[in-house]
Amino acid sequence: MSLKPTLMHQEVREIPQAVERLLSDGNDAIRTAVALMRAANPRYFISVARGSSDHAATFLKYASELLLGRPMASVGPSVSSVYGVTLDARDAVGISVSQSGKSPDIVAMTRALRLSGALTVAITNDAASRLGRAADVTLPIHAGPELSVAATKTFVTSLIAGLWLFAELSEDDELLRAIRTLPEFLEQATYCDWSAAAAAIDGRSLYTIGRGPSWAISNEAALKFKETCLIHAESYSSAEVLHGPVSIVESGFPVIVFAACDKAEQTAADTADALAEKGANVFAVTNKTRRATPLPHVRTDHWLCDPIAAIVSFYTMVEEVARAQGINPDQPRHLKKVTETV
Repeated sequence: MSLKPTLMHQEVREIPQAVERLLSDGNDAIRTAVALMRAANPRYFISVARGSSDHAATFLKYASELLLGRPMASVGPSVSSVYGVTLDARDAVGISVSQSGKSPDIVAMTRALRLSGALTVAITNDAASRLGRAADVTLPIHAGPELSVAATKTFVTSLIAGLWLFAELSEDDELLRAIRTLPEFLEQATYCDWSAAAAAIDGRSLYTIGRGPSWAISNEAALKFKETCLIHAESYSSAEVLHGPVSIVESGFPVIVFAACDKAEQTAADTADALAEKGANVFAVTNKTRRATPLPHVRTDHWLCDPIAAIVSFYTMVEEVARAQGINPDQPRHLKKVTETV
């Protein structure tokens, strides 16, 4: 096991400072976007993203639906870039998420949505990128340079930029105050000790589980196991895993359940216990379990911010799992920092 800090380790530790920078420097862009969105008065939202950015978009889907009561749907970028179909996006806001802003298919779909009548918003780490230029308004995430292939700072700041946007749009003062306090909570989250869960990751397949906004975090966790540890992981909603997927659970099967202090917490805890009763080695981000092992976790000042703290603690653990297996998470095989799909 290499003791040398990886870039991923350093960048996870930088997350609280990156969020502080976003909150300090992002006001003007948020105000501009909110003004345009209020004028547009959209009936629904469309998200355009891939990979970690798509998981951020899934989190924002729940934020839109829970805060604004307006649906948000993910569209396949290939509809425009490969199939050449233009969607009717009148009365919609298209939100495109891409840390680099370079992928041709994301840019093409953003342009197509704009031409078809949608107001388009880009969430990116590079406001001068092709995506930034293609959208009506850009929300820079102010993450700073991210050199590890694994997205960490950019994922978290994308979550917060989008959540901030919806909090302003819904005039949710409680959530806005909670977002302002996030840096201190995320600093605490980097020190949560998930070594017990790390020790249970034995290289075989595993499940990550969530419900509601925490399901988006579960999706991101499963991806990180694959790309940094070369471990096959699947993410499921706690409402789905007890249907077909539970069949492959066997003694010692590793499971991580993500939960926030929200209305879905008890159902997630119940699912964690049900899997533990079937022999799985289950760890859960909640204290409401009876059989599954609770993981140390940080609760923030708002239930919609809790999942953000959870992914920061997870990033710290998964980097350690990769190094323990002799893998450099900064340079996973077959991957590069920016993937440009058509």
